[in-house]
Amino acid sequence: FWVKCHLGSFFLTAGSNRRAHTQRRKMSPQPRKVTVVGSGNWGCAIAKIIAQNTSRLPQFHDTVSMWMFEEQVEHRGVKRKLSEVFNESKENIKYLPGIQLPQNVVAEPDVKKAVADADILVWVLPHQFVPRTVQNMGTPKPGAMSVSLIKGGLELEGGKLGLCSDVLRKLLQHSVSVLMGANVANEVAQGQFCEATLGSDAPAEAQALLVKLFDCQDFRVRAVDDIAGVELCGALKNVVALGAGFCDGLDFGGNTKAAIIR
Repeated sequence: FWVKCHLGSFFLTAGSNRRAHTQRRKMSPQPRKVTVVGSGNWGCAIAKIIAQNTSRLPQFHDTVSMWMFEEQVEHRGVKRKLSEVFNESKENIKYLPGIQLPQNVVAEPDVKKAVADADILVWVLPHQFVPRTVQNMGTPKPGAMSVSLIKGGLELEGGKLGLCSDVLRKLLQHSVSVLMGANVANEVAQGQFCEATLGSDAPAEAQALLVKLFDCQDFRVRAVDDIAGVELCGALKNVVALGAGFCDGLDFGGNTKAAIIR
């Protein structure tokens, strides 16, 4: 009798656990698909971080699609397509040589295919190519959102200063956040410690999701609500960096460089 009772209790518990697990799986949202729009030096560096995070976090689809502008490159004495070489070696031999990206990064030279099912678009390309790229890719997936890592691109429109995120928002008709920091792409790709700031006005849940997409042990990310402030600082810090470089070139002391940086 004692054995029957405990066996019955065991099977009831096991059945309940299976049903609860199935129910939770049905209720949990589908993993988000991520596309990196751009595959240059910075695009590949951030794709490496994103792919490492998507492979370990259940909130994201494992595979990261990366739109790669097709070019002919010489590889081992033979002219080949850059996207083909990358998908074989996981190395962008032209723009980020010597760095191997994770296996779950897939280069796609057709921008329409690259962004077709993307829930999150990460923009990492020169600002002057944004309008044409958006036009060529077609309408994004309903409910998608974007993060711009495009530095600079400040333009005057109707006598007013326009940000690149404003241009993207207008063209895409969906939420656009920005990610900026004083970072060099090669050092990011090498895993040297750095940090960046996410500027986003997305709801708290979406904002937290975007932080998870980028944040890791070597690339720390925190979020603020000030999109314009983050984007402007991302552009203006380049001016300060030039001034600091001039100090080094002119053999000025640390005080002079500190004055410029302040």
